[in-house]
Amino acid sequence: MGLELRQQLKLSQQLVMTPQLQQAIKLLQLSRLELLETVQQELLENPFLDETETDTEVPDKPEVLTESQAEEELVRNADWENYLGEFSSTSKQALSRDMEMPEEGMSLEARLASKPSLEGHLNWQMRLSNFTEHELAIGDVILGNLDSNGYLQASMEELTAMVQASDEEVESVLNRIRHLDPVGVGARTPQECLLVQMEVLGYDDPILVSLVSDHLEDLEKNRYKPLARKFKISMDDLKAYLDLMQTLDPMPGANFSSTEPHYVSPDVFVYKYGDDFVIILNEDGMPRLQMNTFYMDSMKGAADKEKEYFQEKMRSAAWLMKSLYQRQRTLYKVVESIVGFQRAFFEEGVTKLKPLILKEVAEDIEMHESTVSRITTNKYVSTPHGIFELKFFFNSALDLNDGSQVGSESVKALIKQMIADEDTKKPLSDERIGEILQEKLEVNIARRTVAKYRSAMGIPSSSKRKQYF
Repeated sequence: MGLELRQQLKLSQQLVMTPQLQQAIKLLQLSRLELLETVQQELLENPFLDETETDTEVPDKPEVLTESQAEEELVRNADWENYLGEFSSTSKQALSRDMEMPEEGMSLEARLASKPSLEGHLNWQMRLSNFTEHELAIGDVILGNLDSNGYLQASMEELTAMVQASDEEVESVLNRIRHLDPVGVGARTPQECLLVQMEVLGYDDPILVSLVSDHLEDLEKNRYKPLARKFKISMDDLKAYLDLMQTLDPMPGANFSSTEPHYVSPDVFVYKYGDDFVIILNEDGMPRLQMNTFYMDSMKGAADKEKEYFQEKMRSAAWLMKSLYQRQRTLYKVVESIVGFQRAFFEEGVTKLKPLILKEVAEDIEMHESTVSRITTNKYVSTPHGIFELKFFFNSALDLNDGSQVGSESVKALIKQMIADEDTKKPLSDERIGEILQEKLEVNIARRTVAKYRSAMGIPSSSKRKQYF
């Protein structure tokens, strides 16, 4: 076999994503809070980026520029002020007046306080009680094996192996911990937890003890009549026992849970003004960027190596501001298109939501579907009917008898409303809900579809919703 070197020409096409393009795509899918963090980080790392606090007057009639001219103007001046307020349907002065908040003069850090943990709360009580050092060591291991609801997740064998103590010693410490505040913490099952609380409260009725010990599953499945016959009590007596049980806490550690609520800051506000809807991008807290004039002037006398560094940072700063501009422009156009498609929703509410897919919005604003998908990720809009994620407005369709379509979210909202208004002693079955939807909306919807929508909303079946008392 002979080896030889040969030269040949080859023509090929290759799609390369530049770092700038990757940055622009990344900015598109960031939530508002993530975007603020990214901009703040860039402000720290890039000396050419500067934050300005001064407001410039918005001309009554802004100069009309074409899109290419506007982008050239942005790159040339690289001034955030050029487009602040451009996407607001109201004047900038009115916006600042509406958003004006009184200064309270106290830093955010000064208002924060650490939330006590379940382990810390129990540990504090153990230190104040007459636990020995060995018992405290056993207690620390037990506290380390509690879940967020206060239930013990380790077996007796595991605990004794970890603390090198006998079963009796561990059981003794565990029993004392169960009687600390919150009472019942450290139990292994709900029955055990409720029985400890009943012991502390002095509830020693044999029927109540038997209901908790042996029949929690029957109570969950509303098997009241067999229980009443078994204990030979009336339904009213059984209701009295249930009311007493409801005063107990089956999750004693839940109040110390570290899970925090998820707060949402809307990216866009949509207000009704007259017969039209006004779209305002939420710029609250967003730094106003401009190029640092000091470093711009320093470039003139810099050496070649320094000038190269300066030019790289200047291009990065200009590209960041251009990417932010593109992001805001895309977000505004997408929301404007959604308001156009879902005008009935903004007028009357969620029951009027129409079926909508990404492709329709993408064609309307002449962008790619992937761009619309990215810009609607983790973005929220404040509407006259509440705050919704932009993805909420895209939903599948159900065919109506007249040939038109209705959005699945509208059907879900109607199902939820019907169940909220139903007679709790005679809850609506899935089949009956389907019949009512057929009467109201003239939509053919199967019982299984109603059950699927109901389950997706976390609503139990009619048998579990039925209230006997």
